[in-house]
Amino acid sequence: MSHEEFPTEDPAVVTCGLPYANGDLHIGHLRTYVGGDIYSRALKRLGQETAFVSGSDMHGTPVAVNAAEEGVTPEEFALRHHEQYEETFPKFDVEFDNYGHTHDATNVETTQEIVRALEEAGYVYEKEIPVAYDPDADQWLPDRFVEGTCPYCGEHARGDECDEGCGRHLEPGEIEDPVSTITGNPAEYREREHKFFAVSDLQEYLGEFIDRLEGTANAQNQPREWIEGELQDWCITRDMDWGVDYPGEDDLVLYVWVDAPIEYISSTKQYTERVGSDVFDWAEAWGADGGDGGEIVHIIGRDIIQHHTVFWPAMLRAAGYAEPRAVMASGFITLEGKGFSTSRDRAVWADEYLDEGFRPDLLRYYLATNGGFQQDVDFSWGRFRERVNNELVGTVGNFVYRSLLFAAREFGGAPDVDVSEDVRERIETAIEEFEAGVNGYSVREVGESAVRLAQFGNEYIQRNEPWKLEDDDPEKAQVIRDCVQIAKAVAVLFEPVTPEAAENIWNDLNEDGDVHAVGVEAALDVSAQDFGEPTELFEKIPEERVDELNEKLEARVAEATADAESEGEAGADEGDDDGEAAAADLEPIADERISFEDFQELDVRVGEIVAAEGVEGADKLAKLTVDIGVEERQIVAGIKQLHDLDSLPGTKIIVVANLEKAELFGVESNGMLLAAGEQADLLTTHGDAVPGTKVQ
Repeated sequence: MSHEEFPTEDPAVVTCGLPYANGDLHIGHLRTYVGGDIYSRALKRLGQETAFVSGSDMHGTPVAVNAAEEGVTPEEFALRHHEQYEETFPKFDVEFDNYGHTHDATNVETTQEIVRALEEAGYVYEKEIPVAYDPDADQWLPDRFVEGTCPYCGEHARGDECDEGCGRHLEPGEIEDPVSTITGNPAEYREREHKFFAVSDLQEYLGEFIDRLEGTANAQNQPREWIEGELQDWCITRDMDWGVDYPGEDDLVLYVWVDAPIEYISSTKQYTERVGSDVFDWAEAWGADGGDGGEIVHIIGRDIIQHHTVFWPAMLRAAGYAEPRAVMASGFITLEGKGFSTSRDRAVWADEYLDEGFRPDLLRYYLATNGGFQQDVDFSWGRFRERVNNELVGTVGNFVYRSLLFAAREFGGAPDVDVSEDVRERIETAIEEFEAGVNGYSVREVGESAVRLAQFGNEYIQRNEPWKLEDDDPEKAQVIRDCVQIAKAVAVLFEPVTPEAAENIWNDLNEDGDVHAVGVEAALDVSAQDFGEPTELFEKIPEERVDELNEKLEARVAEATADAESEGEAGADEGDDDGEAAAADLEPIADERISFEDFQELDVRVGEIVAAEGVEGADKLAKLTVDIGVEERQIVAGIKQLHDLDSLPGTKIIVVANLEKAELFGVESNGMLLAAGEQADLLTTHGDAVPGTKVQ
């Protein structure tokens, strides 16, 4: 690994977090996979040797539980979803160089080799721990087979995660008041010997690693509380049949988060086996040949940052592999301001999107450029239509079509003159913006470099008005020649985001070669001279289509909700494992009213965040220093996983100033900020109210 600017001499591996083989894909899932595809295409465009790999996560208790409910084997259940994902990703032009799964022979072998390496290096030890046991079912209860109370925050939790409270990873035996999900009866704890990975022995290394890690700010900052705090060792075995067997043990399998990231290595191995090591050498990329390794970039959802920045690099280090260069962690995606809910059918499903007749380019563009990668993104059909119509149709499509149409009709193609110096420099600037996007780990900047260039092209052609110039005026040929070159540059730079549209422009220009294989320098190569009239790149979405799509969604959600309520499941969503906050139904307005006098007793003020940092030991809590005009207050709020804390200073918020003081995780909180919904949408001011202004 070099830490030099891309492209480097070392091979790169771009990975996406493994989709869990447990349900259908919706557009919320697609954000990281589209982002990974865009980033890998952009690296290749810069000339970086790159392998883009992933695979399906086949193991773990949710698969076993759901397979049992269907009356099929876990392998049959997981393979069905794996095959579905293999078919779905290419439909959105997400083109992995290799897509495997964690249950295939390559990953089983690689996982067991790495575990043996951890043992030989002295990083694995045995320890007796209390494990939940269901005496009625006569079986141990790993992970999702047990529920109870989180020992850290007191909220309801699943066996390996406090999913409704602090979000903390839970080790076997930690959950309080355990209940078996098999029988619904109270479980009991029994002593059981398990294997542990001594992560704490690598604490010094992890502190150095996180300082040099590149990528998004959330991936760099969120893990520090674990690494710099009391780092706990990690139980890496489970009492179940479904999984990768622990080497030499008949009754234990490896915890799913051991074999899942190892699939990144296994998938790269399979790519090398297919194309040959002279094309791509997996051992060189992962440092398995004794070298420093290549440029490894993980693109994930932010709910699995801890696994990719603490457990995974510790495993790689202990087993003698190269560490990741960067981790890019996306924000969540919501639907009309609420979380996706698979159990309530509140989602835009991947197949549904395509069945509605929309092209993949449109969604790829929306997901890539609608906010920074680590920011939360809200999807609505209305905003989708607006961005398609205004930016793809109105800016990119409009420029390319009218430029090439004018060139074809007036000159039969590109006029035989040199590109003007000003336009050449503007294209060079766009290339620099593209490169900056890659090196800044910003898929948004990669996409917008091409859109801004098309916007420049629109302004250029409008300013020069070639249709008003005489045929023998050399300025007319110059303007059209410039516009043709800009269109070609747009195709080259926009290909990672909209590969289908880029290919259409390339074909309309009658260019030789493959637009998907050229480098950024092709944006300045001389264009082919002759071409015919172009095709329209994008079509506008009528407003009535939005109404139709919203009606379908509302009807589907209503039907699913009614079905759930008729089955007595009207509580919180169960079984949603999307890596995103599940959507709760809107609560009814409270019947009990308060008086105006009672409301006036609340001292609600405008505040401004001065500083923000995570609370040590708490996954969700952040400590804020807030200026409320007359003084600065310390407020603790559960927003750490929902906001980039580094970006919060300077943000105006609304604070209840006369709330009684409280102590959370040993930290005093003097006030309460106001936020909306499960995503903690911070309430702020529309104007410039100064800190301390009273809200009335």
